[in-house]
Parts: sequence; structure tokens; C-alpha cells
Amino acid sequence: MTPGEHWLATLWPLVRAHLPAPPARVVDIGCGPHGGFVPFLHSNGYDAAGVDPKAPDIADYHRIEFEHLELPERVDAVIASTSLHHVTDPAEVIDRVTETLRSDGTLVVFEWAWEKFDEATAHWCFRRLGQNDENWLHRRRDEWTTSGQEWGTYLEDWARRERLHRGEALLRLLDERFERRLLTFGPYFFPDLADTTDADEQAAIAAGLIRATRIDWVGGRR
Repeated sequence: MTPGEHWLATLWPLVRAHLPAPPARVVDIGCGPHGGFVPFLHSNGYDAAGVDPKAPDIADYHRIEFEHLELPERVDAVIASTSLHHVTDPAEVIDRVTETLRSDGTLVVFEWAWEKFDEATAHWCFRRLGQNDENWLHRRRDEWTTSGQEWGTYLEDWARRERLHRGEALLRLLDERFERRLLTFGPYFFPDLADTTDADEQAAIAAGLIRATRIDWVGGRR
């Protein structure tokens, strides 16, 4: 199982718990080249579509930025999984979501509060990296080591270069535009760690060893 597949399989039960009943119409923002949650949605009877410039070039996917997507009618739910912190203008995207959802529609968001990625959490992750398959955490470890910077300084510089939006800023935008139904924080790094489950990461969070950096947010239109 790839890290992406591990992420999707772990989060799907959380997504499903907050969606309206099938055959509701659902859009998955930032589905990526492998389709995101769309295959899960289809197998559970949903009328689903994925949106991403790198989406699969097949039916039910739109290879375009969400803010430029034109849908024939409003949808019952939108999923945004670790996509908002990358977009150019999250306020524009979130406003577009409000226009896309029906009046009783639901927005399910999973995001990353990178600003909570402190040094203790970084060390915990780096100790659990595999030796064979290099990923983004390997690159962060190696780049930080050679930078000679303190972790906090390095992280801020990296996030600025990548133009990442802070989790707290995304939450503020969501809460301004939607009626929040759920907000929790949980494991984020487990798919990219060797022999580590989301339960392992959650146990470390509960023990105070690391910080919870995944944002789980659910809301509806006001």
C-alpha cells in the first residue's frame, strides 16, 4: 500500500460518517493523479467527481483548478483533503465551495497545521523513516541537517518557499464562511513512516510526545 492509499483508506470512514446518504452528488477537491476518494465514493453508491489539474484523464474527473470549474448544478457535499494549504488563494477556493454546495450541503476538510510541526514531532518522525523509499520527510530531515538552522527557523523558511498557508488561517476562513459541526486534531505523518499506524501516532500525541497536526473539520452552509 502506498502512502497515499494508506491515507485514503484510513480517512475514508471519517469522510463517510459525515456525508449525506448515497446517491448524493460529491466533489473531491485535489483528488490527485490516483483519484482521491472518488473510487471509495463510487463503490458506496455516490455520484462523485474529482477535481485536480493532475486528475486521471477519465470520466468523472476534471483536470482543472477547482476555482475554475463550472458545474451544471450544485452538489450535496465537497471533500477537500490536504489541498487548501497549497492553493494560491484559499479564500477564493472556499468562497467557490459555498457557491458549489446546496443550501443544506456539507464540506469535509482534512488539512495540515504545519505550524504545529515542532522539533520534538520532527525528531519522532525522523526516527521512524524507512531506509528505502525516500519521501518528503527524508528531504526535510536532510535539508534541515545541512542548513545549520534551528528547526523552527528552517520550517518557517521552507513553508515560505513552498507558499504554504497556516492551518490556523484556513480554520479562520472556514469558520467565517460555514457553520462548523466538527473540529478535531489528529495524526498526519503515519503514511510516510515505517511500521507506524495512525493509532501509533495518536498514542504519541496522547502521551504528549508529539503534536497533532492534522485538522479534521466539517461544516455546512450558514
